[in-house]
Amino acid sequence: MRFWFATPLWQRVIAALVLGILVGHLWGPGAEAIKIVGDVFVAFIKMLVVPLIFFSLVAGIASIGDLRKLGSVGWRAMLLFVVTGQIAVWLGLALGTFVQPGVGVDTSMIEMGAVPEPREADWRSMVLSMVPQSPVQVMADVNVLPLIIFSVLIGAGILMAREEGVPVLKLFDSGAVVMQKVTMVVMELTPFGVFALMAWVAGTLGFDALEALGKLVFLNYLGCFLIIGLIYGAMIKFLAKLPVGDFFRGMVDAIAVSYSTASSNATLPVTLRCAERNLGISNSVASFVISLGATINMNGTAMYLGLATLFGAQIFGVDLSWGDYFTISILATLGAVGAAGIPGAGLIMMALVFGAVGVPLETIAFVAGVDRIMDMMRTTTNVTGDAAVATTVAVMTGEIDREEMISADDV
Repeated sequence: MRFWFATPLWQRVIAALVLGILVGHLWGPGAEAIKIVGDVFVAFIKMLVVPLIFFSLVAGIASIGDLRKLGSVGWRAMLLFVVTGQIAVWLGLALGTFVQPGVGVDTSMIEMGAVPEPREADWRSMVLSMVPQSPVQVMADVNVLPLIIFSVLIGAGILMAREEGVPVLKLFDSGAVVMQKVTMVVMELTPFGVFALMAWVAGTLGFDALEALGKLVFLNYLGCFLIIGLIYGAMIKFLAKLPVGDFFRGMVDAIAVSYSTASSNATLPVTLRCAERNLGISNSVASFVISLGATINMNGTAMYLGLATLFGAQIFGVDLSWGDYFTISILATLGAVGAAGIPGAGLIMMALVFGAVGVPLETIAFVAGVDRIMDMMRTTTNVTGDAAVATTVAVMTGEIDREEMISADDV
């Protein structure tokens, strides 16, 4: 037992992945007998969606503080977070549309739950459906878009209440921490769920499904590299007007820690140290922007949610309209905001996006086995994005020491 918990979670997940594929290949269709273990794991994931979004999003919005006091730093950071998040999710949608990693998988042997019928409604009905007329009912139905809007309004209300809202803010901060701890407990079940699900996939669907998962992993890494190299590189070069190479050299420690831990929160101290010591960003800007970014700036996760939704739609033959694409872009961005900065949080956010556009939740069982491999790269993307936004905002507001960045690079 001591050896089990002493082994890093990602190593246990990789071992379970390999073992599950071998068992499924040898066992064949009979491997479906142990799928119940994976189903339980997925059920726990779905259980966390509503409370995790509610507490994390309210705490994240309220943690911004007084926007008038923060002034130029606050609105610039938020604008960059939103714009880069939208670019990231549309990149994921583009990769999924052109490469189509889920096409060709035979799912006839899978017993699916009911697939929601496509909604035929005009734009007025869609706008009205976003208003949370009954927040309790919204939570009970896991109707995520009005839940997100309700959470944003609560966070804004806490900001407007100022001192009188502090006790409520502490409540949501504590709730967000508690939900992160609960999520970490559920994530300890990941090796068992991954083993059962991969044995089921390999035994029931064969190597066609494994090939499709391989394509998904490749596209996840490709999308993350494009976000880091093109989007963040362009921000540093054209907005911050700083050497791109110096930026990445200054962030190398945080990049290494983020990839190994797959946790934005665990990497936060290292990210702050790199931003202040190596990039020359002032403490006030670095602590605010990077801490906020660790909560709401999840571009790698947003890209992946868009990509994974198309992957599931292609596997199960769900036709998506342009309206669905825009719904995915909104929910993937907001869902990434609600994703906790801990390993496996992106997997939990899938349920909200899938349900909104009629993609079967069985897709989660498909991707759970390889999610940890992809999560490591997504976290690296998220952490690098926090630093890129902090650097750009620091340059815009004159809160950066360019000489310190150069001297740190020369050491």
